[in-house]
Formats: sequence, structure tokens, C-alpha cells
Amino acid sequence: MNRAFSPIVQSVFIALLAVSSLAYAAEEKKAEVVAKADPAKGETLYTNGDSARNIVACVSCHGAAGNSTITQNPKLAGQHEAYIAKQLTNFRSPDRNNPIMTPQAKALSDEDIKNLAAYLSTQSPKPGAAKSKETLDLGKQIYRGGIASKNVPACAGCHSPNGAGIPAQYPRLAGQHQDYTVAELTNFRNGTRKNGVQMTTIAERLSDKEIKAVADYIAGLK
Repeated sequence: MNRAFSPIVQSVFIALLAVSSLAYAAEEKKAEVVAKADPAKGETLYTNGDSARNIVACVSCHGAAGNSTITQNPKLAGQHEAYIAKQLTNFRSPDRNNPIMTPQAKALSDEDIKNLAAYLSTQSPKPGAAKSKETLDLGKQIYRGGIASKNVPACAGCHSPNGAGIPAQYPRLAGQHQDYTVAELTNFRNGTRKNGVQMTTIAERLSDKEIKAVADYIAGLK
């Protein structure tokens, strides 16, 4: 009897295997479609928001094409796609809780985040400028050479000498507003921002004067 049913069982098994393979291929194709970002949709969401989901237009705080003119709000133009996506995702968690950005990030879908990141990463950042000549040398020293006595590494080691950063690893810093950089380094130092262990360790070793100096130097990088 086993021999009689063996071909039938074999046929059923082959049929099930074929169906499973087709289903797997379909899911893979679907995943590829979802994973592909759409910068045009990102631009629309960035510029107009989505009132139906209580998503405020990003442009109102971060400026046209990501070039914020409000010094407390970061410039996002030209920022690495993976970094923007990571930060928006982090805003959903206690690691980077923020009264303004957390509700916004929670209202965004994963697809929204990818689209916004894709759009902003292709925009051209407008340069900034250092303001304090008195601390420029100190900021340059910290950024390029670190502070050996405090075991503070050179910022350039991760963020590159010109502040361009390293895609998918470290953010672009060049031209960023001084006020924003000071605020974030301070947040890392006091534990308010918890989504960068390496940055927390470094910031804990910096004084207020050193934070302001390196932030000013970063603003002038191009």
C-alpha cells in the first residue's frame, strides 16, 4: 500500500513546494517595493505635512529643502539618508524623547521615514559660518586633534576633516547651527539624549566652553 500511494504523496509534496516557492517570491518582490524610497513623496510630506494624520509640515521648522533658518532647529539638507531614518525612528523611543519630534515621528509610517530621508539627503546644504574668533583655535584643535588630556578623540576621525561624515555611520556636521550642536552635545552629556553611547562618553568629558568652541568651528566647515 505504501508503494501505491508513494507517487501521489510525492506529487502533493512537489505541488506544495511549488506553491511555497511562489509565495516566497511574491513576498520578496513585495518587500523590495516597500523598501524602495520615493523622494518625490518625501518632498510632498516635508512641504505640506498631512493634516489627516496630524503631521505638521517639516518645512515650518526645518526650512525650505532642509535649510533651517532657526538656529535651534537642525539643518537637514544633505544629511545622510540612513542617519535621518535612524533619528526619526529613535524619536519614537525613550532614547530620544522630544516633545515636538516624538509625536511627529510616531505619526509617520516606516515608508514615510524612508521617503523623507531620501528627499532630504539629495538637497544642497547652505553653508554656515563661525561666529567667535576668540574660540576658533580651540574649536579647531578639538575637532581635528581631540583633547588628549581628557581622552577626547578628534571629531574628524568619525565626521571627516571637512564635516561631511561617513554615510550610514556618522552624520554630516558641516555648516550646522551652533545653537543646535551645543544643545545636542549638552543633551548627550546630561543623559537627556541616549541614542549614542559613543557620543555620551565623549560629551561627558567636555566643558561648556569646549562644547561651544567646537560647535562654532563646525558651523564654519564646508
